Amino acid sequence: MFKKILIANRGEIACRVIKTARRLGIRTVAVFSEADANARHARLADEAVLIGLASARESYLNIERILDAAKKTGAQAVHPGYGFLSENEEFAQACAANGIVFIGPPVKAIRAMGSKSAAKTLMEKAAVPLVPGYHGDEQEAKFLLAQADRIGYPLLIKASAGGGGKGMRIVNAAQDFAEALASCKREAASSFGDDRVLIEKYVLRPRHVEIQVFADNHGNCVYLFERDCSVQRRHQKVLEEAPAPGMTEARRRQMGEAAVAAARAVNYSGAGTVEFIADQEGRFYFMEMNTRLQVEHPVTEMITGQDLVEWQLQVASGAPLPLAQEQLTLHGHALEARIYAEDPDKGFLPSTGKLVHLAPPQESLHVRVDTGVEQGDEITPFYDPMIAKLIVWDQTRELALQRMLQALAEYRIVGVANNVEFLARLVACPAFAHADLDTGLIERERSFLFPEHDEPPIDAYFIAALATLLREEARARAQGEGSSDPYSPWHLRDGWRLNSSVERKLLFRFGDAEKTVVVGYVDGGYRLELSGIETLARGELGPNSTLRVELGGMRLDATVVVAGERRHVFLHGRSYQLARVDPLYHGGEGQGAEGALVAPMPGRVVACLAQPGAVVEKGTPLLILEAMKMEHTITAPAAGKLQAFRFAVGEQVAEGVELVEFEKSE
Repeated sequence: MFKKILIANRGEIACRVIKTARRLGIRTVAVFSEADANARHARLADEAVLIGLASARESYLNIERILDAAKKTGAQAVHPGYGFLSENEEFAQACAANGIVFIGPPVKAIRAMGSKSAAKTLMEKAAVPLVPGYHGDEQEAKFLLAQADRIGYPLLIKASAGGGGKGMRIVNAAQDFAEALASCKREAASSFGDDRVLIEKYVLRPRHVEIQVFADNHGNCVYLFERDCSVQRRHQKVLEEAPAPGMTEARRRQMGEAAVAAARAVNYSGAGTVEFIADQEGRFYFMEMNTRLQVEHPVTEMITGQDLVEWQLQVASGAPLPLAQEQLTLHGHALEARIYAEDPDKGFLPSTGKLVHLAPPQESLHVRVDTGVEQGDEITPFYDPMIAKLIVWDQTRELALQRMLQALAEYRIVGVANNVEFLARLVACPAFAHADLDTGLIERERSFLFPEHDEPPIDAYFIAALATLLREEARARAQGEGSSDPYSPWHLRDGWRLNSSVERKLLFRFGDAEKTVVVGYVDGGYRLELSGIETLARGELGPNSTLRVELGGMRLDATVVVAGERRHVFLHGRSYQLARVDPLYHGGEGQGAEGALVAPMPGRVVACLAQPGAVVEKGTPLLILEAMKMEHTITAPAAGKLQAFRFAVGEQVAEGVELVEFEKSE
């Protein structure tokens, strides 16, 4: 076994590998960019080496600097994680040339499966079922359109060297093909440095089922059952589970054996995932093979009791697989939810900023949290905005769903927009709960998953007010204890007045509406009144912004996080953002220029879609901004005239800058 390894990755991926390495007594070397100087993975590793600027191309994708770090620190092997260089044959070759073990498959296997088109040809020879399509080298637009017409619509354009849902578009009609192809090629070139695509028939209501395979260098190859990854947005997985609902033993064996055949066809070694598309009748077709460990591997670990990173280290060090196929067993059900810094109500637009408050649920035998950030860390625009992976396990799918809902209800994030409440709605969605799965589930269930925002319940206002009062009490006690006269009545916050009582008014704003909580002081607590509703309130502050509350005789737990004027109230699995209003402040926020269209986050302009001077309708695409490896289309906010673009294609823009000069129609 290795004594020291370098992890050529970042975030939760690197932290995950460090965890197993530390348990096995293996020293770890982290690499980090300037943007990640204080990142958790760099803090956790035994050693950490700066390898470049914030841009991934100048750091995590810089093969020379990574290998230099490995040689300087004496690392015997490199674990590539998943993403970045994990499926890069040049990197694997460079490791071998420098006498460093690449903890992954052979170079030939990476090359064979790195091109989706070449992989399809190999799978066809290995008798693995394929979706009808075109996987050839001819890439001229007119030729591809002819192939699309031959295959029939709807169809899928996919980047040949792609993954992670990038460089992928569904096309429903011939007139949409050219625009989708251009967008797909741009994104593929940006993400993978290769704009080649393939075209496949789009299976209606498809399920995405993948098989975890593992092979060693002694001729052994096994499958560790399946994962269902059907719940997706923009072809990126949102929820994963294992085993796949409705999977029969016969179908599991059939898919597992097909996956092993795919691995053997390229003389595979190490961890890999063979991805299949399945229709509602259970027919399945090969999609691609990912020659690395997958983001969703924890659900497989939870149902098999195996540590797949440990398996990777053993195989890479020359040992045979720990278990044979007949020794592998499946137990219980596991779910994984990806916690992202993104805003579901704004098309899942990534969010950046400081994690002012981060409190995940408590880990246990049933709950696991894989994360690369801690409270106080930054989500930057340079990398994937994942905060954590939340994984739960229980004896049955129904119990696992309950575990997930409870764990999501306990998650507390303040500082960036996030998808926690969206995930809770997704898990509670009747279609998901009843395993009516396909890759279009999110779009199909939009009315359930994207409800109108309701006003906070009255208890949220009462709890925000109570938290304010309790913190004032605690602050006054602390000041009193530190003063020369700790028993002075001036330190009290009990509302006492000579021959009278006092009332206070605490003003809170939600959206454009302001509400006043009237506070009266009573023995051991407060009398709170809002909109004619009155209650007696008591409470006790706990650690990390938690508090134990008693409202009108009912006891409950809540969290109130203060961030500037904001009061983030977490209650009953929901969060509400209230603003504490100072009635003595009469300022206001300035309004932006009429018709301004601004960048929602830092990014790069990749296309201008209209001509200056053009008169356009509301919703007309004007410009495409690439940010966090995804394309975001900026559209006309109303009917009007496009006057000018402020930036040219290829230019970087900062968050909030005006991109387009636009004049609304009268």
